[in-house]
Amino acid sequence: MGICISSASSQIRHETNKVGSIIEEDDHYKSCYSVCGIQKLESICSKQGSKGINQDAAFAYQEFGEVEESDLFGVFDGHGQNGHIVSNLVKNRLPSLLLREVTAKSSLVKRKSFNTWKEAFETSFKVMDKEIKLQENLDGSFSGSTAVVIVKQGDYLVIGNLGDSRAVMGRMRDDGGIKAVQLTTDLKPGLASEGERIRRCKGRVLALKDEAHIQRVWLPNEDAPGLAMSRAFGDFALKDYGIINLPDVSFRPLTSHDRFIVLATDGIWDVLSNDEVASIVWAAESEEAAAKAVVDAAAEAWKRYPSSKHDDCTVICHFLQTPKQ
Repeated sequence: MGICISSASSQIRHETNKVGSIIEEDDHYKSCYSVCGIQKLESICSKQGSKGINQDAAFAYQEFGEVEESDLFGVFDGHGQNGHIVSNLVKNRLPSLLLREVTAKSSLVKRKSFNTWKEAFETSFKVMDKEIKLQENLDGSFSGSTAVVIVKQGDYLVIGNLGDSRAVMGRMRDDGGIKAVQLTTDLKPGLASEGERIRRCKGRVLALKDEAHIQRVWLPNEDAPGLAMSRAFGDFALKDYGIINLPDVSFRPLTSHDRFIVLATDGIWDVLSNDEVASIVWAAESEEAAAKAVVDAAAEAWKRYPSSKHDDCTVICHFLQTPKQ
């Protein structure tokens, strides 16, 4: 069973994984609760895979920055020896960085423009990466984290994407069914534009013989680390060779046909299609039930690959309207 968080408790959350490690929330994150909005933890579910400690992290806030009709959601997938530390640093710190930047760049109280949000995303991600690098006793040379973050403000979404976690929207079809609309592009070295940037920076992009379908990033003269994404927090050994902390920021107006959004780490998307996830969420009666159902379906799907180590699975489900409205 995954860790499904309820918002009923006002206590600071301690996530306990299967090997008994406890991820403590720091004092800054405690203060961030009151600054950044109301926790919406019932929409989050996470399940540890078979690789060791759960390296995923996530947050969800309502009334982000005390702005009405403004919500903030994010999922983060750590990788490398210290990936769980990086993903949790981002989860704990990024909301307040983003809020600080968007407030500094706009005097508007109720609504911010897309350009304001875009600049805020880009600056806060850059600052976040710098703060990770400056952490004492943390080697981020070959450890890092993806990020996909969504701000919902009124009738539009602003999406910031770094790496290969993914956001998908469920949109009602004319026949009353649901279809999946992918909101982000998986930023991997196999993408032509991403691979070209990495090669221009002298990084190498190639796949291993036993996994020819996965393009990875390698140092110019060393067969390491084999990173399967093209943008990330951390991974500082590759930052001079094409791995960047610049998020892909996009804007999407919402329509009356849009029903929900799903953010998830690649442990979900590696084994479930967008349409499969949308159908699971569409059948659920609540965000909490939807998130748990998606994680459970992914855990079951991973059993079809007995020779592979199951990845961590983390998902956020947010209903834009009630499921059958």
